[in-house]
Amino acid sequence: MRVKNFFENTPDIFPEELIEEIYSTPDFKIERIISDGHSSSKDFWYDQDKNEFVFLVSGSAELMFEDEKSIELYPGDYLIIPAHKKHRVEKTDPHQKTFWLTVFY
Repeated sequence: MRVKNFFENTPDIFPEELIEEIYSTPDFKIERIISDGHSSSKDFWYDQDKNEFVFLVSGSAELMFEDEKSIELYPGDYLIIPAHKKHRVEKTDPHQKTFWLTVFY
């Protein structure tokens, strides 16, 4: 067993959000996502087959939902996005990296 650190192995610059699978089974997945001022394309919507638990570890972000409701997230905030609830990342912190922990189930 090896202890890892959630903030280690982070590149200084990356053109797209960095998504790292930490653990997965056919019905369950944990990811570390790192954003650095990234956002989804205006014409793109996530439409996932599984529920998603989203925990914002550091930085800040705004999620936009297809029904035009947006949610701002700050360190320590979390929410559950039901399967097939269309959403996108409207913006993430342009001044520091935003770290997310996501669990799909």
